[in-house]
Amino acid sequence: MMEKMLKKPDYAKEILAIMHGSFSKEEMLDRIADYHENDIAKIFPLLSKDERLKLYKILDQDTISDIFSYLDEPTEYLDEMSNDAAADILEKTDDAIDILEEMEESDRKELIDLMDKEAADDIKLISSYSDDMIGSKMTTNYIAISRYATVKKAMKTMVNEAATNDNVSILYFVDDEDTFYGAMALRDLIIARDGSNLDDLIKTSYPYLKATELVSDCLGKIKDYALDSIPVVDDNDHLIGVITSDDIVEAVRDEMGDDYAKLGGLSSEDDLDESVFKSIGKRMPWLFILLGLGLMTSLIISGFEPVVDALPLLVFFQSLILDMAGNTGTQSLAVTIRVISNEQTTKKDVAKLILKELKVGLLNGLIIGSISFCVVLLFLMFVKSKDAGMIYNLKIATSIGISMLASIIVANAAGTIIPVIFKKCKVDPAVASGPLITTLNDIIAVSIYYGLAWILFKTLIG
Repeated sequence: MMEKMLKKPDYAKEILAIMHGSFSKEEMLDRIADYHENDIAKIFPLLSKDERLKLYKILDQDTISDIFSYLDEPTEYLDEMSNDAAADILEKTDDAIDILEEMEESDRKELIDLMDKEAADDIKLISSYSDDMIGSKMTTNYIAISRYATVKKAMKTMVNEAATNDNVSILYFVDDEDTFYGAMALRDLIIARDGSNLDDLIKTSYPYLKATELVSDCLGKIKDYALDSIPVVDDNDHLIGVITSDDIVEAVRDEMGDDYAKLGGLSSEDDLDESVFKSIGKRMPWLFILLGLGLMTSLIISGFEPVVDALPLLVFFQSLILDMAGNTGTQSLAVTIRVISNEQTTKKDVAKLILKELKVGLLNGLIIGSISFCVVLLFLMFVKSKDAGMIYNLKIATSIGISMLASIIVANAAGTIIPVIFKKCKVDPAVASGPLITTLNDIIAVSIYYGLAWILFKTLIG
């Protein structure tokens, strides 16, 4: 009984049953109106074209535009409509830019020409900003009120504008030249008395963003304020849009995707639908750099050929040193990028981070190095080289233990200091990617490892 009560309803199945039922248009509309637009969007691939066309006729354009915001492939369904109907839908959705970008140039221009002038101008405005700018993420769906209005006038404007703008939780105020003046929560306007001075209620020191600011530079500020929306102004401080909470989530997701890509040695996140050659173009520059560094590692090892010839056992443990150095550097890199990407991070915080990571590297190196020395020594004494003598085994174990200590310290330092330097030079610290740090650590680690072995076994090598 309890399981039946707690069972999650299958809304998609219920909506499909309504669509396939023998209801009048009015009954069908009344029933479907009870469901969220996201649930309706989920059934679109399960419907036939005729059934979707039937649904378009039943629902109003505002609802359809909301549904299209949740579709994975909206252009596929726009093609089923007339151009006039498709243009009307795009006028009302906040995702119009994203949808239009997926279309052919000719189709995109045709639909924009069919939109009303205000909607077309808004799309052209947002499209004028590059993808890495805040302006490309904003929406023009907001309510702006004159700072000189009375409480009654402001309330009337809000009610009238709410019919076409659903972002009403925060109201924005401008002067006569549309310069951003401040903001107010809708609740404050609702409870204000008619005789109240509106200017006293407006927060004039309200946070805002410049449309030309980089998204990556603003994420910290956006997350810190945790607002439903943040105003966006142009270079003349004119209010031109807002960043909503949905836009913020999407921007954070996109930025994280790019950062993960960069940590993997890519210039940006791969798109599933992009061409093979475009993906190759993104990856090849880094691969060339890493190839050069990898060849340098090989050349360094070749320089220690006498050591390898005399002590082939060293090659057996080489990957152990390199893997630990790479893992350590990647850990430190991830921590450092997270800290320095925060706009609130000060120079003192960075200095504290570097000092802390150096301490962490030293202690980790001592622990891992000591464990490596003991384990390798026991392995050599009882398994690999029982007859080689204690001194020989001690020197091999010492080479590995000290190399592990030094490599971890250096890797930790590199994973911290390199992205800090990149940041100082106005370069995205995520560019100090995992593969780059790992390859640099390989060069340092093999130099320490074989160099130390050369010193300890100098008599044997000759």
